[in-house]
Amino acid sequence: MKKNIPNINFKPADDENFGFEIVPIEKIANRKQTDDHNSQKPHQLKFYNLLFFTKGEGRHFIDFKWYSVKENTLVYLSKEQINAFDFSTNLQGYCMVFTEVFFVSCFSNFTDNFVFRLFNPELFSPILQIPKESDFLNYFNLLQKEFNKKQAFNQKEITKALLTILISKAENIKQNQSKKHFDSSKLSLFQNFNSLLENHYTQSRNASFYADKLAITYKHLNTICKELMNKTAKNVIDDFIVLQAKRKLINTSIKSTKLAYDLGFEDPTNFTKYFKKQTGLTPKSFVKSLKNE
Repeated sequence: MKKNIPNINFKPADDENFGFEIVPIEKIANRKQTDDHNSQKPHQLKFYNLLFFTKGEGRHFIDFKWYSVKENTLVYLSKEQINAFDFSTNLQGYCMVFTEVFFVSCFSNFTDNFVFRLFNPELFSPILQIPKESDFLNYFNLLQKEFNKKQAFNQKEITKALLTILISKAENIKQNQSKKHFDSSKLSLFQNFNSLLENHYTQSRNASFYADKLAITYKHLNTICKELMNKTAKNVIDDFIVLQAKRKLINTSIKSTKLAYDLGFEDPTNFTKYFKKQTGLTPKSFVKSLKNE
């Protein structure tokens, strides 16, 4: 039996770590790559990660798509996402990795909507290009300097404050670059829709099912999805299920038949047809295409 895709957990370099770490990308590239942990092969994160590329030009793999990256590119990687590095070019930079507990504690005073959209690739691209004239780099250097201090007074709170400022600076750039402006009430409904989808996607793929649970009409849910995502509610559901299927498929020990049942399909043949309709590939062909990347 082939090995499953690695799930990469947060493993700090020292016992005094409080859930946050800055790791140079060169260190990851120079680390011995094994079957259990090969950073250049797809692996699933069990923590949050901000990649900040400071030199070079190349690409990064996020949830089955390669994105171009270069100097001053910031990459948002959420917990559970699939990602992979490409060390074939001269990319340099840093990984800011942190646990969910640390992430939540940083933004405890912010609205749920703000936290929801921070690491949501559905709402924004996971790639943000930081302008050269931005003071983002100054705050990153401060964050790195504070993190590298050993046994500094109140280091955890200082680190949290600087990370909060850094992400806030990035969000300001993101909003200035993006034409998207979200109504808070609609964003809250969409967030609740996402939560319901995560909990019930094996039970129903019908948009009306989720509209009923939200106590709104199907038309209203559809309008919100079109306004925020430029997709119908059904498109949002299908994209979510296909992403779950892809994430599970690269776990090579699972059979397509079992996966179909796990995703709520009564007939494995219907799942294969559904997956092919959405992606243009059968589940088996999809797995083969990844190996040829």
